[in-house]
Amino acid sequence: MSNRLTAVLREAPATIPALATLALFIVWSTSQAGYPVTHWAPGALVVLALLGIALGAIDLNVADIPLPVKIALGCLAGYTALSYLSILWAGVPGDAWEGANRTLLYLLVFALFACWRQQASSAALLLVAWTLAIIGLAVFVALHLDGASSTSLQSLLPEARLVYPNGYANADAAQWMMAFWPALLLTRSGPLPSVLRGLLAGGAVLLAELALLSLSRGALYATPVMLVLVFALLPGRARTFAVLVPVVAGIAYATPAVLRVSDHLQKGQVAPATLHAAIATILAASVAVGLLVALVASIESRRVFSEVSIGRMRRGVGAVAIATLVVVLVGGWAAAGDPVARVQHAWDTFKSPQGYAANASGNRLIGGLGSQRYDVYRVALDEFLAHPLIGIGADNFAEQYLAHGRSDVTPHYPHSVELRTLTETGLVGALLAIVGLAAALVAAARAQRSADPLARAVVAAALAGFAYWVVHGSFDWFWEFAGLGAPAFAMLGLACALSPRELQKPGARHFGRLGIALGAVVALVAAASLAAPWLSQLQVQSSARIWAKSPQTAYSRLNDAARLNPLSDEAYSLAGSIALRFGDLTRADHEFALALGRTPGDAYATLERGAIDSTQDHRGEALQLLEWAARLNPRDPLTRQALQLAREGKRVNIEELNRSILRNAQQLE
Repeated sequence: MSNRLTAVLREAPATIPALATLALFIVWSTSQAGYPVTHWAPGALVVLALLGIALGAIDLNVADIPLPVKIALGCLAGYTALSYLSILWAGVPGDAWEGANRTLLYLLVFALFACWRQQASSAALLLVAWTLAIIGLAVFVALHLDGASSTSLQSLLPEARLVYPNGYANADAAQWMMAFWPALLLTRSGPLPSVLRGLLAGGAVLLAELALLSLSRGALYATPVMLVLVFALLPGRARTFAVLVPVVAGIAYATPAVLRVSDHLQKGQVAPATLHAAIATILAASVAVGLLVALVASIESRRVFSEVSIGRMRRGVGAVAIATLVVVLVGGWAAAGDPVARVQHAWDTFKSPQGYAANASGNRLIGGLGSQRYDVYRVALDEFLAHPLIGIGADNFAEQYLAHGRSDVTPHYPHSVELRTLTETGLVGALLAIVGLAAALVAAARAQRSADPLARAVVAAALAGFAYWVVHGSFDWFWEFAGLGAPAFAMLGLACALSPRELQKPGARHFGRLGIALGAVVALVAAASLAAPWLSQLQVQSSARIWAKSPQTAYSRLNDAARLNPLSDEAYSLAGSIALRFGDLTRADHEFALALGRTPGDAYATLERGAIDSTQDHRGEALQLLEWAARLNPRDPLTRQALQLAREGKRVNIEELNRSILRNAQQLE
């Protein structure tokens, strides 16, 4: 076994740094899906180092990279460059820098997985290793839930939705479902050992049930879209259906027990016993499906069927698949009742300004589409129409929604990968994204025509994982979760790595000295760009922990943070808030002024400076600042109240104002 693994790694040495990158993805999967910059920025530096090591140690002839992969790399590099350029016109340049750095991470990951040719066996090793690792994490989460106390259940499943281990239910569901599709499609691969196929099939059941426990409507609606894509675009439909049947049966068996947990929690009943029963049912279904699939796979691997028999089985499975589809459609139609009324209800709840309150009571998966997504999308489209060419700047949606939204939510992102691209990088960014994605899919399509069935299986499974991220991310903010986006780009790159390549010609030119020197300079600049905001944020977090006991040390660290990140206003805003807690209005006003020097549209700093001027009887300055704060955040009742007091010639009670701001922030958390 070890000799075989050594041979695989020798044939595709880029597998080693790729495996190290996958380990990083698993670390992100265990906490907040890599969302905080303090999580993903050091990881991005690791990926940059791994890419540099690969370029230095593993032979790479640029001419050997297929043209579609080069185009995809070029477009993603262009999109990254555009994101950095958007700092120049972004209203919040610090956020634009962070967004550009995150895009750089995805470029690095894609390059590491796509540039070097992979063998079918090495690519299968990578994809199976990641999928099994996520399944292993799912087993840990299930067992952790099973042993949770009544008190801890409230933090693990707030509002009856599983948020562990990432803190955001939709991100949790996406993490499980991104691995579900590779697990399912790899299960149908004949070249894989039967035991491994059984593990993947049983794992798929477990992944789907944990996703269901998160009650993610995005995951629910993305699933039929994925089924259509899989059956419409991927060959081997009969095998796919044959594998899908036992997996769906296992999911269906455990689903009622899972939904009972949510029903009890929604009714305010803390139910460890119900959750224990659900976990036991899930694990039993997973084991049963795994054993069944492993047994059938073992029988399949030992018997040789004639072409006539294979044709008959395919026709039989095809007929069963069609009959099943008809039954599902008819049954769904009957269960839904009047489809026109259902669609109208969904649209009405989606548009309703009441948000989630517009949905029917009961299970949130079928109660309606009420949220504030409609208003978020409206503002995003308006901003795109106002800045159609190059957008408003990477990750610069928050200020625009504060100014133009109509709901009481405060989203930082447009909750859609497509709208994020259009709104924040405009038509130029959208064109780069579309051309780059199309080129990558062309490369993957060429790999899908490989004579090696294992290569075809890996390509199909990797593309399915990436496709799920795109589909679910079309109505959620998954671009900002590095623990989701980076594995997605890794899977897309892995599919490209299996694209056929020309054999290297003797004497073919590689990177010259000038290319190496330029690459080193670019790598150093990229490392500095990734490190500075990360180190700055560490200083900010340290100051937030110690300010009450050591305010001067906190101020010093915040000054360091401001120097490390010369674009962000966060360090100055936090310093101003600390000064207010100690009653030092002069210092607070100075710090908030520095914050506004970096981000003139900062509604919080503007409000605080207006309140300080009001306290100091600077009525004219207070009115001017508070009126501007009200324009920046017109729906904030605290800002409106402060402005009304200033207009009446009264002082704003800055201590009460900040207590109210703190209470509101705690409620949002």
